[in-house]
Amino acid sequence: MTTLTADDLRARLPPPLAWPADCECSRLVCPGWESLASPPGEPLLKHLGSLRVGGDEEPTLAEHHADGSSYWSPRAPIATAFFPYNRCEVWACRHCGRGFVQYTEFGGYYVDHRIREVDPALLR
Repeated sequence: MTTLTADDLRARLPPPLAWPADCECSRLVCPGWESLASPPGEPLLKHLGSLRVGGDEEPTLAEHHADGSSYWSPRAPIATAFFPYNRCEVWACRHCGRGFVQYTEFGGYYVDHRIREVDPALLR
């Protein structure tokens, strides 16, 4: 498993100006978290790696927000060392390279697959 950092994402993913509006991945476009019926994946997306740091220590559940943002806000920073990003997998569109983070919430009676596009300007 490849562990990625915010710097890795900035270097590997194209900026928003390079994202074509008519790309097949545009149906996944979501500046804030969105729930999906099933996790995204092949063949549309390719797996780039994980933001989860290995080891025995459990990742923090603390969230990082700026400028009054909340978990669901499209303005919320993508803070890779904080929840939920520190438990995310990173995917990229095979056609245009647009990046996405994917997090799966395992509740008591449900599983919620969430996706958010990666805007490099929001990476922390």
